[in-house]
Amino acid sequence: MSRTPVPPVLRPYLDELVHRTRAVCGRHLVSVLAVGSLALGDYRHGRSDVDVTVVVDGTLPREALPGLARTLAHPALDCPAAGLELVVYPAGFAARPSGGAGYLMDLNTGPFLPERVSHDAGETPAFWYVLDRSVAHQAGLALFGRPVRDVIAAPPRADVLTALRASVREHTEGEGHVADNRVLNGCRSVVYCRTGHWFAKRRAAEIVAASEAGFRPLLTDALRSFERPRQHALPLPAGAVGEFLAWVAGRVDEAVEAEGGHGAPR
Repeated sequence: MSRTPVPPVLRPYLDELVHRTRAVCGRHLVSVLAVGSLALGDYRHGRSDVDVTVVVDGTLPREALPGLARTLAHPALDCPAAGLELVVYPAGFAARPSGGAGYLMDLNTGPFLPERVSHDAGETPAFWYVLDRSVAHQAGLALFGRPVRDVIAAPPRADVLTALRASVREHTEGEGHVADNRVLNGCRSVVYCRTGHWFAKRRAAEIVAASEAGFRPLLTDALRSFERPRQHALPLPAGAVGEFLAWVAGRVDEAVEAEGGHGAPR
């Protein structure tokens, strides 16, 4: 594993994850990348998931993927974080700018994540993967293989904004999202729309709080809650959360319109 600013509590786990991935994929493995909160330098132990992107060449036998899922699934590989979200992409797809999902395998596993394995990129809304690849291209950490910019293309900004619109809708209407995470994801969406860059959730909340005084109490409470383990998150007033997310949706819609309308998945 290359030297990266990975928290020491995760290093043995990620070393073993890379070892097992290499054992299954062999010469077909191109890269293993840490993305998400790890890449943005804001991993919170007991709260954050471990997000990993695996890139393989097009000749990897598809029957290898279920075996990879089994060897990486918790507790076969005991996940010390809230969960592991691991996505496998073919190198040809990952290297092209795209607004599609495009994965070969999507694995969710861990002590606080519902177990899920998908081998059909049409099963899940594409926005999750567009946003993950956008973050990966900006800040991904190479744990094995070729550097991130060599293997992950940045999705077009129009597609990222369209994905953000879907993400805000999901965090507003979807179930199972912790209230503080709804708010902090909203902050990160707004800051991306303003700057074109991804910031860690806590830093994004500080940026929004500095310019939007009316939301500062909610953002302060969300940040306080985010310091706690996921299962001990603080309740936030539903009305205030809904008002904030409606404001976020408005800012994202403005950015989409400024970019020329809807990005089209490819």
